[in-house]
Amino acid sequence: VIKILGMVNAVPEFEKHPIVINGCSELFVQLWGEDYGIGVRSAVGMGSLPGNVAVEIEAIFEVY
Repeated sequence: VIKILGMVNAVPEFEKHPIVINGCSELFVQLWGEDYGIGVRSAVGMGSLPGNVAVEIEAIFEVY
């Protein structure tokens, strides 16, 4: 994992975007271990997302 961008569909008062995106980070570590499953990460709040989804993840991977 090189980079994860997590976008959370939230109201302006919600401030726990990183906690929501922790689930994605933890999944990647479970799948590929600490050597390959940890990358840099950003978590941001959005007023809306396509299809009114709760979370959208954009990820960049390096494949060997």
